[in-house]
Amino acid sequence: MSKKIFTSLGLMSGTSMDGIDASIIQSDGIKEFELISNEYCEFDKDLYQKITALRDKIFSSKDLTKNLKDIIEIERKFTLFVSKLVIRLVEKNSLILDLIGFHGQTILHLPKEKISKQLGDGNLLSQLTKTKVVYQFRQNDLNHGGEGAPLTPIFHFLISGILKTKFNLDFPMKIINIGGITNVSQIKINNSENENLFAYDIAPGNCLIDEWIRKKSNKKFDFNGDIASSGKINDLILNQTIDNFNIKDLNNSLDIKNFDISFARGLGLEDGCATITKYTAYLISEGLKKIDEINNLKTTNLYLCGGGRKNKTLIKNIDEYLNDKKINLKNIDEYEFDGDFIESQAFAYLAIRSYLGLPISYPNTTRTSRSISGGIIEKNY
Repeated sequence: MSKKIFTSLGLMSGTSMDGIDASIIQSDGIKEFELISNEYCEFDKDLYQKITALRDKIFSSKDLTKNLKDIIEIERKFTLFVSKLVIRLVEKNSLILDLIGFHGQTILHLPKEKISKQLGDGNLLSQLTKTKVVYQFRQNDLNHGGEGAPLTPIFHFLISGILKTKFNLDFPMKIINIGGITNVSQIKINNSENENLFAYDIAPGNCLIDEWIRKKSNKKFDFNGDIASSGKINDLILNQTIDNFNIKDLNNSLDIKNFDISFARGLGLEDGCATITKYTAYLISEGLKKIDEINNLKTTNLYLCGGGRKNKTLIKNIDEYLNDKKINLKNIDEYEFDGDFIESQAFAYLAIRSYLGLPISYPNTTRTSRSISGGIIEKNY
């Protein structure tokens, strides 16, 4: 008996907080996968300013209570914005959705306190779109001792099978997502995901670079790494910062608030960007080496996704730090995937798995006590 194929829309708004990535896929939640469409929708200026200002005020659970009125107001505006996008995409593609995977906009992630707050009202979105919505993907993982992140590895596992079948790419492989934070999935072989899939948050991704650019210019990010490439690295500051860094283990999920750019104060736009980019590359490369050490695997096939893969200076610096001619560091775009939309596709896929009660996180991906599903399913129509 063939399994049901679901049409699912995944919505992802990351740490850059500049807009929403939306992907429509068809999948059985296991091995079948077909992409229908990808689309990016930028926030309007007012919503962008409100969300970023709110995040910059939230550092603790007390701040959630203190700013509850603003959170409710902005969450509603955010959800209304998302609902219009969903309705437009459904009409544009002339289809009927089975599910919406609504990640929401993270404003606080404190796994030790079992707190991960994403803006996004799944009940309201279901009402407005007349579709089942799966959201709050992280909480069940946190409740079972997990870190609540990363959640994309099970989708990376699916991708690894496609890469092997379609392009005959070898295992083990790493899929590296450089978003605000860098997370990595290491796949030993494409069977028994509970045993052969490992995942970690390893380092900042774009977050330090983006913060520097926004503070020092009127731009939102360093396009192609051009600003960093025009600056001069301050080796004294870089080496001191590296000396103060100690990678003990990779068991904890990371948030952009775990890092800051104070070490670069006093530097100009270009030199500061060059130094921060080099530092970020160092942390990523050390994390990649540590993963191989932890799992006793030598992984030479590395595939990049996320916005950071477009930062040519960052990727060049990572490659230099890895210093291994055997390593095949490629953009996943070379293999018929759009690296900008892996996470939004992932949450469309996670919505299906959640709806079916299939695991979305594992002890080796989030440190949860056992393989578990997650997500709250809302039907409000």
